Amino acid sequence: MSSHLLLILAFVGGVFLALQGGLNAQLGVLLKNPLLASLIAFACSTLFALLFVLIKFKSLPTISQAKEIPFYLWFTGGFFSVIGISLYYYTIPKLGISTMISIGLCGQLVFSVIAGNYGWLNLPSEPITLKKTIGVSSMVLGIILINIK
Repeated sequence: MSSHLLLILAFVGGVFLALQGGLNAQLGVLLKNPLLASLIAFACSTLFALLFVLIKFKSLPTISQAKEIPFYLWFTGGFFSVIGISLYYYTIPKLGISTMISIGLCGQLVFSVIAGNYGWLNLPSEPITLKKTIGVSSMVLGIILINIK
């Protein structure tokens, strides 16, 4: 797959995350409970993911392959996802979607640069360079400018 197509897919993924955040934040407001909105969103996500798995994948991992996966990987991503998404649903109605998404993006950006530098999460190391520092600083400054009232 070309790098241009991957960039487009990443952009579309970001649009979809903003869409789902806005829609599910509305659900949380109407339900008067952002955690319940998260539960409903994750239940629906589970159903859609199951449907996509049934349509797309030819075979599931074997039991021996599943046993090789570290125990914590079975639940920690879901745990952080529930916390992060619930915080989105809670803060979007209070801050507005552009503020929340931009501040959330800032958190993702800063953490990902640090995590990439040290190779955290068992991912490839991406050293912090001057170019990357300037880019991150520019984005953080842009986020600050977006949110100045």
